[in-house]
Amino acid sequence: MAPNPFAAAVDAGSISGPPAAYDYLSDRVFRILAYAGAGAVVVLVAYIVWEIGGQAAPAVAKYGIGFLTSTTWDVGNEKFGILPQIWGTLYSSLLALLIGGFFGLFVAIFLTQGFLPPKLAIVFRTIVELLAAIPSVVYGLWGIYVVIPALRPIADWLHETLGFIPFFSTSLSGPGLMPAALVLAIMILPTVAAISQDALHLVPFKVKEAAYGMGTTRWEAILKVFLPTASRGIFGSMVLGFGRALGETMALAMLIGNANQITLSLFSPANTLASLLASNFPEAGAVEIRALMYAAIALLAITLIVNVVGLFVMTVAVKKQ
Repeated sequence: MAPNPFAAAVDAGSISGPPAAYDYLSDRVFRILAYAGAGAVVVLVAYIVWEIGGQAAPAVAKYGIGFLTSTTWDVGNEKFGILPQIWGTLYSSLLALLIGGFFGLFVAIFLTQGFLPPKLAIVFRTIVELLAAIPSVVYGLWGIYVVIPALRPIADWLHETLGFIPFFSTSLSGPGLMPAALVLAIMILPTVAAISQDALHLVPFKVKEAAYGMGTTRWEAILKVFLPTASRGIFGSMVLGFGRALGETMALAMLIGNANQITLSLFSPANTLASLLASNFPEAGAVEIRALMYAAIALLAITLIVNVVGLFVMTVAVKKQ
């Protein structure tokens, strides 16, 4: 009788077999730790909202919804409103997303679609990722000493030539919305580029082969096949970049001008909620602290709405694909 050729595969030392008691225990411990970590995040967010909301409650009761629609921030008369700051937060973040999102996406395309040799692409990818490690205050100083002087002649020419257009209705005398948006765009570019690269890397190789097999050019394949296939991840990178822009503080406090006004001009000073908190909190009294906490709640609400809307749009887009 011939020996069983599979005998060695089922002996006691084989790697195949039912899970041991240790495997069950380690799996259960890992699952408990995962649930605990997720629960801790939820509890932490709830605690932050509870603490800030508790301190903001007197201001919410006193000023109500008018706090969100008023344009006055007068500490002496205890009149507070954050409509200019809401406008500045959304306006600067949208401008930064348009600029940083556009260039971040094309950086991702450039680094993932064979435009560079693999080793050189790694170098460029590392350089882009290093932008995220630069401190915010350094970006602010760079904006003051480099971006504003470089942008001022262009801004003055646009104001003199196209001043009848609301976007160019003022000149750039110093800190303003456009320098802040440009620096903010550079700050969110690594986030958009990194996540977009991951999304493009996840496009199945068979999809690429099919696109080129149909006779498409490289750019036709990228724009009509790869980008739509990776659209969910790319859109997610835009949402995260926008959320990053909404909460940026130090660089905007140094560059945006901290002026409580609502204007379409790209070169006029403005203000944001994060900048308001950073600039006023150190010297604020008890009454102003409550108003600032109300402003912090408004910033949290805006960030939450942006993420919820982004998730909803991604969900709808996936269902339609």
